[in-house]
Amino acid sequence: MPEGHTIHRLAQDYASRFSGRVTRVTSPQGKFTDAAALLDGQALSTADAHGKHLFLGFRDADWIHIHLGLFGKVTFGPAPAPPPTDTVRLRLADDTSYVDLRGPTTCALITDAEKDAVHDRLGPDPLRPDADPRAAYRRISRSRTTIAALLMDQKVIAGVGNVYRAEVLFRHGIDPYRAGRDLTPAEWEGIWADLVALMREGVRHNRIDTVRPEHTPEAMGRPPRVDDHGGEVYVYRRANRPCHICGGEIRTADLAARNLFWCPTCQRM
Repeated sequence: MPEGHTIHRLAQDYASRFSGRVTRVTSPQGKFTDAAALLDGQALSTADAHGKHLFLGFRDADWIHIHLGLFGKVTFGPAPAPPPTDTVRLRLADDTSYVDLRGPTTCALITDAEKDAVHDRLGPDPLRPDADPRAAYRRISRSRTTIAALLMDQKVIAGVGNVYRAEVLFRHGIDPYRAGRDLTPAEWEGIWADLVALMREGVRHNRIDTVRPEHTPEAMGRPPRVDDHGGEVYVYRRANRPCHICGGEIRTADLAARNLFWCPTCQRM
């Protein structure tokens, strides 16, 4: 599932191509046909993101709410758009560009009030200027749940996925099985600031890189990571391989239905 930086990057990409421009809105698959007809010929006014939720604004109070889920894909291209396949849930197009959405968990036309309700059930997003990290810490500091599970709970903090979860805990030397209530305010402030910086870089480069300059392949004289997800990381999907810092073996386990990765030596309880 895409992490929050991907959704914020998509919001930027939608806005840069279609904001203020009269847009053709269609649903070749047919599952969004009625809503598309209401928006067809309107201009995209804004694109907003909160965690893993994308909102495309039209007119004053019409929003397309998109959640990609595990299988959603977005494809941009130049005009003229090719004939769409019957898997395209939503196509936006104008005289210069088109974008196709396939396989999302959610693609729905919602009102301002319904959009507010989505925001209300999400935790603070490190990439949003209105985010309040204290709101997340209030929940974390009262919880016996592991910090690794809390970081993945979108009601606690929005946009963090499996990669950022594993990497930020490693960067701060925090055992993923520590209870949230055992995390100090200073530790949380460090984690939050790191997530803000890492995720902003993720938006800028459209990939996740988490290693510090002194631990890059060039600095350490090691081969670069080869992985479909791209980016240089410390522990994510590096199970049974040596840690870049201590040389110990990276471990993996199932936690909250996702694979957790950590270094037991660098992340002691």
